[in-house]
Amino acid sequence: MKITQKSLAELSGVGLRTLKHLESGHGNPTLETISKIADVLGMELCLKIKDLEDIQI
Repeated sequence: MKITQKSLAELSGVGLRTLKHLESGHGNPTLETISKIADVLGMELCLKIKDLEDIQI
């Protein structure tokens, strides 16, 4: 999307260090953080809860 990490950090309110960690595959972001980033990028999030019947114990 031709947006720099610095711009994304500023627009989303997410720290630049956090964005760098996430982009490199590290970190464990909250749903709030993911939502902020997605909003700036024009993305919509959909959360699907796995059906308990699909879980084998």
